[in-house]
Amino acid sequence: MAGKPKTRPFRAETRQLLNILIHSLYSEREVFLRELISNASDALTRMNYEMLTNRDVNNPDAELAIWITADESARTLAVRDSGIGMTADELAENLGTIAHSGARAFLQAVEEGQGKLADIIGQFGVGFYSAFMVAESIRVTSRSYRKDAAAAVWTSSGEDTFTIEPSDAEERGTTVEIKLKEDAVEFAQLHRLRAIIRRHSNYVPFPIYLGADKEQVNQQTALWRKQTREITQEQADEFYRELTLDFGKPIAHLHLNIDAPVQLYALLYIPSSAERNMFALRKEDGLKLYARKVLIQEYCKDLLPEYLRFVQGVVDSEDIPLNVSRETVQASRAMPQLRRVVTGKVLDLLKDLAANRTDDYTKFWEGFKRYIKEGVATDRENTDTLSPLLRYHSLNHPEELISLDRYIEEMKPGQAKIYYILGEDQRSALRSPHLDIYRKQGVDVLMMTDPLDSFVLLTLTRYKDHALVSASAEKPALDAAAGESDSAKPTEDESTTVDLLDRFKLRLGEKVADVRLTDRLLDSPARLVDEEGAPQPEVQRVYRMLKQEFTAPKKVLEINPNHDLLKRLLKVDRTDPLSDMVVDQVYEDALLIEGLHPDPAAMIDRIQKILLSALK
Repeated sequence: MAGKPKTRPFRAETRQLLNILIHSLYSEREVFLRELISNASDALTRMNYEMLTNRDVNNPDAELAIWITADESARTLAVRDSGIGMTADELAENLGTIAHSGARAFLQAVEEGQGKLADIIGQFGVGFYSAFMVAESIRVTSRSYRKDAAAAVWTSSGEDTFTIEPSDAEERGTTVEIKLKEDAVEFAQLHRLRAIIRRHSNYVPFPIYLGADKEQVNQQTALWRKQTREITQEQADEFYRELTLDFGKPIAHLHLNIDAPVQLYALLYIPSSAERNMFALRKEDGLKLYARKVLIQEYCKDLLPEYLRFVQGVVDSEDIPLNVSRETVQASRAMPQLRRVVTGKVLDLLKDLAANRTDDYTKFWEGFKRYIKEGVATDRENTDTLSPLLRYHSLNHPEELISLDRYIEEMKPGQAKIYYILGEDQRSALRSPHLDIYRKQGVDVLMMTDPLDSFVLLTLTRYKDHALVSASAEKPALDAAAGESDSAKPTEDESTTVDLLDRFKLRLGEKVADVRLTDRLLDSPARLVDEEGAPQPEVQRVYRMLKQEFTAPKKVLEINPNHDLLKRLLKVDRTDPLSDMVVDQVYEDALLIEGLHPDPAAMIDRIQKILLSALK
């Protein structure tokens, strides 16, 4: 290094990389500062480790810190650290070349369009080079911690070559000086730098001093890295407000400090509401992902399944590599492990909430039930964990929510199945004629009135060895000791039943598949059921919601010959228009209660005519 400055060529892949970074239109160029600070933090960490066993180093008493200065008028920015430093050869190796696999993976990711450049920069071994997005040129001065090592300077304008020459720098560490492009002068403004540091590098374990006044702008201490016993409820709630700008108290929070099977720290929250307020800081779903307290992704969607996207918080792991040779976060073997652990812990939190804090869980259910149902419908691996979290109103509990486990506890002797009824809303479901016999026998029926319930039923066909069956399809199966059904029996006058059936069949014609008598009805005159072999009601509803090409099968109309309305219908002459109007109204009432009526308002004229006849 005693001679002239030595100019060296970049490797081919490095030149290609620089070309992409320099000429890409990039909306979040600020990420370059995160990368420079991360590199500085790594150098300080290595220095700290070295000095545990070796004090015979350059500047042994120097503070381990990062200093950032800028000059807006000169368009310059400098990032200095007192870390381990580099020799001339190390500068050439670390800055003049790049990890072969990392460069190739980065280039492939860019070509394949794997997300925004902001999301993939820094996840490969290309962090330092991101500075060329804002730099006309970069000068790196470094002196190694070794006393016998000379200082050196690395310079490049991002073209095909870089230069290394001797330096007279005396202080240990590395200084990165950037001559900013004209359109990047914002990165010489202290308020802009302060905001970037606090967003991306607020928890770097070494102080970051900004400007000539050396203002420390980072917190250093990450709340999630403390022991659980050291965090008060007030501190956890305050961190939630800072994270989200949601001033409602979170329903629950979860603090994780785990060493195996993967090392991670996390502070996670169930928000107070499923809806973001207009001032919310979190504009997308996803957790803040840190590696060694450095923000890697603002909205990481890979740590939780889609149905848990409402969870807010941070995850930090030492197992996500942040050094020069790092690969993509997505490709890291640590990510699937992190996902399994975080998902399992969140589900455990919900399980504990349901078991021990029922009021809080009820609040959670009212706001977030669609997410749990989505999970039951889509995550077969966790169905057994998610299904106990389901809550429903029921025939016997119309004013409260019950779990599937409570339903089973209250089953009648001999009852082996869990019965449910689909409906548009709870009020109409409770009036369903299918429930007549269940109400009479005291058998409970779950009210499934949410459109998502149909998707749940496609997956959840059994729960703890009990089949889930539609109340419209079966009669309650009870022990003989429980007594037989008191349901109505068809009248013994065959001529009147034939007359009744004929009236309905002739009037309704092709609108129904058949008309028949039933002993399932007590308080209702009629109901609609599917023919044998027809798709289940939940399947038909899913097709309707998805607007698939699906022709709903014709229904069978079952009538109750002992109902007063139908008994009185027999007294009306078949030629009287009132007879047909009553038949039409009974049929369309059944359509309405099933949520199948195409035009309820069309009934008004007929109803008025029936009322006029009644008033006569």
